[in-house]
Amino acid sequence: MLASWLNHRLDPIIYKLTPKRSHHAIHPDLLTILGCLVNLAAGIGFSFGFILWGGILLLVGGFFDMMDGAVARQESRSTPFGGFLDSVLDRYADQFVLFGILIYFSRQNAILWVVVTAIAIMGITITPYARARAENIIETCQVGILERAERVIILSAGALLGYLIYAILVIMVLSNVTVLQRIYHTFRKTHTGEDIKG
Repeated sequence: MLASWLNHRLDPIIYKLTPKRSHHAIHPDLLTILGCLVNLAAGIGFSFGFILWGGILLLVGGFFDMMDGAVARQESRSTPFGGFLDSVLDRYADQFVLFGILIYFSRQNAILWVVVTAIAIMGITITPYARARAENIIETCQVGILERAERVIILSAGALLGYLIYAILVIMVLSNVTVLQRIYHTFRKTHTGEDIKG
């Protein structure tokens, strides 16, 4: 939802960080990989209880995630493989962070929050899968209240402000609501005959 609203509105700001057609511009695929590694570091930080640092690293990882697409467009380096790599590593990045948080709660013997985090992990895993499967049979399935941009903002804000458990609870609920929204959207489109692929 937030990503759709932004729709590259931040690109002009990001472009200023990378001169157009610069031979020294970092390759967007490398930015994608670096962003994933930063999220891995965030997950490790969370797992050891460094919640504030985990939140900071999560924001840095989110910045890399914006940078890679903007640089690819600026440098005319957008490729099908780059989009594929970005999508795959985004899934790893999500899992790194939430598994780190799950480990943190397990170290605290907070069984309830381990379960909540596990359900949140299921939700964020199925969210992109539901869209990918839906778009095999209908033209688009861009509905849903919680996508990756919103998750990053909610988690990082929760970590930085000391409300991590509430952030996880919100993600658990809204990620699974998003899956249900995509199921309903696909059901409606297929039963009304709208946007069905031939």
